Amino acid sequence: MNPVAWWHSRSRAARFDLTIRGSFYANYVLLPLLVILGLAPEVGAAQTWVLTLAATAYAALCVRLVHVGVSNYVGRAPRPTRLIVITGAVTVVAAAAACVAYPHPQQGQPDGPANLILLLLVLAFAAALSTAAPTMYAGAAGLVGCVALYVLDSAQKSPDPMPPTVGLASLLVVVVSGFRVSLWMLGVMWELDRSRHVQASLAVAQERLRFSRDLHDVVGRALSVVALKSELAAQLARRGREQAVEEMLEVHRIAQESLAELRAVVGGYRTADLHVELSGARSLLASAGIECRVIGDGGRLPAPVQGVFGWVVREATTNVLRHSEARSCTITLRADAAGVTLTMENDGVLAPPGAEAARARSGNGLTGLAERIADCGGSLAAGPEPGGRFCLTARLPLGAEAEPDWPAEPSPAGVSEPARSPAPLPLAAIEKSLS
Repeated sequence: MNPVAWWHSRSRAARFDLTIRGSFYANYVLLPLLVILGLAPEVGAAQTWVLTLAATAYAALCVRLVHVGVSNYVGRAPRPTRLIVITGAVTVVAAAAACVAYPHPQQGQPDGPANLILLLLVLAFAAALSTAAPTMYAGAAGLVGCVALYVLDSAQKSPDPMPPTVGLASLLVVVVSGFRVSLWMLGVMWELDRSRHVQASLAVAQERLRFSRDLHDVVGRALSVVALKSELAAQLARRGREQAVEEMLEVHRIAQESLAELRAVVGGYRTADLHVELSGARSLLASAGIECRVIGDGGRLPAPVQGVFGWVVREATTNVLRHSEARSCTITLRADAAGVTLTMENDGVLAPPGAEAARARSGNGLTGLAERIADCGGSLAAGPEPGGRFCLTARLPLGAEAEPDWPAEPSPAGVSEPARSPAPLPLAAIEKSLS
């Protein structure tokens, strides 16, 4: 798999999650390097390699604790209590072993190897603990480490053990605070991502509720009348009354009217009105964090042209949500003597240009649009552009009865304002965006 394509195929929240985790893990990559640089001048080469291997194993343990701790913070895993206890026990044993192995500083050195080992152990464990448990636990572990360092310096007859202790405390505040702030930002990012999906799901639910309410109002009333009329006709037929035929004819008439009303309701949902689709595209893209700008107005276009362009906007909006990480989208309507052109351009193209062009050529939605527009004598072009942008252009001939009210080259004044009362979101487009 292409790493670049894999990276861009993930959501913004997922990419931010990977970035935060990578920054955490990178801190522990430095642990063996610090051991080599700090201890190599004071111990032999053999001991340096042993300590480096031990530091690498301890760093891997801390990375595992950080990984599970971050997953727990964002609600994907339980708190790793057992792993916390194991890492804490390893930290205590390693610190005790260092103090036993290097009880005294080297000749001419203010402190010994045990001091550096203890400092690195406390920093690494407190930072990892801050991702897997509340901050007060990391603070308690850091306090114990500071006390241990003070006692070790005092046991080594250091003239002033306070500065190293204060330095360790300062480092703990900086490192733990940095980890917790990064973790908080990660939680906020995932919460925003969940809120966006909930908002889109609520829009789908509202649209389904509206559709069911319309069907109930049309079909429910008609079926109730049909049931009453048919029962009345049956009673009249049993009594040999001629009115039974009239009642059944009335049932037939009501059924025909109800069928026409039902077709009108369903047809209203199947028809792509340009104004409704533009308002829905603005609302839907805004809910996904995409800035949408519409230039021009198609209110005075012929109804067939508006219908075709409505389908173009609906399909293009769905493609922006499903196949890009766009941050901005511009929809432009231009007219001239020969016809009218709708252009929809967005950034955030995920795949390389060749793959995007192939997908644009082979996509069922764009193929269907091209066929629909070709039936009306128009043309459709879609493909990537430099700078990671994608442009879809639909052109239709403009009939004599059309009187467009936008300039051929739109000026800033032609930028439409956001709809004062946004139209209902297109159900098909919302459901496709969630798939």
